[in-house]
Amino acid sequence: MSASLQTSASQPRQLLFICSQNRWRSLTAERLFDDHPHYEARSAGTEPGARVRVTAGQLGWADVIFVMERRHADILRDKFGEALAGKPIINLRIPDKFQFLAPLLVELLRERLREHLPQL
Repeated sequence: MSASLQTSASQPRQLLFICSQNRWRSLTAERLFDDHPHYEARSAGTEPGARVRVTAGQLGWADVIFVMERRHADILRDKFGEALAGKPIINLRIPDKFQFLAPLLVELLRERLREHLPQL
């Protein structure tokens, strides 16, 4: 999906970031949106030991879902197919090799998200 996800002036877009453990990548992505006027972000993980494990409720809350790897999207589709009901799932293609808030991870997230979120 290369089209931008426009926001409404009255309501922020709700973004959900997914990785495996919700400790480094997705949590870093969530932090990028702290106090952002146009987007509200949450994060979760797909694995049983995740800091916050993804639920159908979180998927229902989100306007758009960003995953770090294709396998995360596959897990979501397998486990929560109905809860996804046409919601966009965007793969950011970010490997699991970064620490929380690592400068290179932040730079990579901003670069990949800018294509989809014009008001970043």
